[in-house]
Amino acid sequence: MSEAIPLCNSNDLTDGGLAVPFDVIYGGQTCRAFAIRFKGTVHAYLNRCSHVAMEMDFQPNRFFDTTGQFLICSTHGALYRPESGACAGGPCHGGLIPITLSEQGGVVHWHTEFNLKPFDFT
Repeated sequence: MSEAIPLCNSNDLTDGGLAVPFDVIYGGQTCRAFAIRFKGTVHAYLNRCSHVAMEMDFQPNRFFDTTGQFLICSTHGALYRPESGACAGGPCHGGLIPITLSEQGGVVHWHTEFNLKPFDFT
């Protein structure tokens, strides 16, 4: 059963703006993830390029290219579609791993899955 985990206030995510980072346990490993807003809708992905499994942001929480239309891996230039995580160009091998989000009452939540759990800091 999926659990909704509060992530941030809705106004923390602006179209093409900075991402909100968060930590998750994915497949038993601690991973960074990020949430963005694109064309009014929130989206989240593991912060892991499909080309080489490394974090993508070139500056903290910056994932959009200069056009604001694609997510870009700062290391090798792989481009991904913000609305789906699908490869849009460059050296990607598949797409980004999505994380389900919902937005209600001014709060963005991410949703657990069988292989995606909250990171426990304790």
